[in-house]
Amino acid sequence: MLLLPWLGTPAWMWLVFLALVAGLLVLDLGVLNRGSKEIGVAKSLKLSAFYILLGLAFGGWVWWQLGSAPALAYVTGFVVEKSLAMDNIFVIAMIFSALAIPREYQHRVLFWGILGVIVLRAAMIGFGAVLVTRFDWVLYVFAAFLVVTGIQMWRKAEEHFDVEKSQVLRWIRRRFPVTDGLRGSAFWVREDGRLRITPLLVALLMVEFVDIVFAVDSVPAIFAITTDPFIVYTSNIFAILGLRALYFALSAIMERFAYLKYALAVLLVFIGGKILVADMLGIGKVPPAISLGVTFTILAGGVGWSLWKTRRLPQPA
Repeated sequence: MLLLPWLGTPAWMWLVFLALVAGLLVLDLGVLNRGSKEIGVAKSLKLSAFYILLGLAFGGWVWWQLGSAPALAYVTGFVVEKSLAMDNIFVIAMIFSALAIPREYQHRVLFWGILGVIVLRAAMIGFGAVLVTRFDWVLYVFAAFLVVTGIQMWRKAEEHFDVEKSQVLRWIRRRFPVTDGLRGSAFWVREDGRLRITPLLVALLMVEFVDIVFAVDSVPAIFAITTDPFIVYTSNIFAILGLRALYFALSAIMERFAYLKYALAVLLVFIGGKILVADMLGIGKVPPAISLGVTFTILAGGVGWSLWKTRRLPQPA
């Protein structure tokens, strides 16, 4: 069987995965969402359900091909990344609001943003895989980082990202000439003999920057679950592929998930802490089934508590 030595997974499995992702992207932009138009909540929910079911189905295929342990690790990684992506959605909504990006153009920004994410995550996961393979102690650094990040997330749960005060936004505006408004769905235009970028491209650059920031948390989190690059990357990408659809479903009811960040903070502490505690207790590794069960419990508790505490908020139109 043909193997990629540095990946440890049959090459044909990588090819199947990449072909499936490419097909989904073509289907998304070329068929389901052709042109610039607003995606309604009903369609968004249907697409979100489709991507979630597809991601879980891929986990079933992993079970069939590689066994139960890799499949449970994949599902755990998928759930963790999907949950962290929800926090990402809230920041993206703030970016679109601050830059006055209409809903009919937001899908275009998110689509190209996802393409960038696929490349950036591949680079970060590849680098992380090399580090973990060559230096065993790096995994403990990841674990300690997750614990510290979780504690900081809990302490700063009430803080909100201020787009206008972002150093990245200020740097973009200083370095590039920006048009005074949108130019349809164009990312850049030539005006007065000079190439200028539009607020749509500014939004795309901001979305990519935000993903890098979130990846600093999510990539170590999944490496703390499994060090198999195939499981890490596929669970990441399948969770992110549905981000666009999930955005349009959740952006209107973000306030209903006011306490989710606390659950995410606890989850990061658990993921990092279980590696440190398991090593101190000499038990080697927490069983994947237990990790998955605790992950579901923490997230379900965060979502349930959020919905209960915000139940009297007015419903969105």
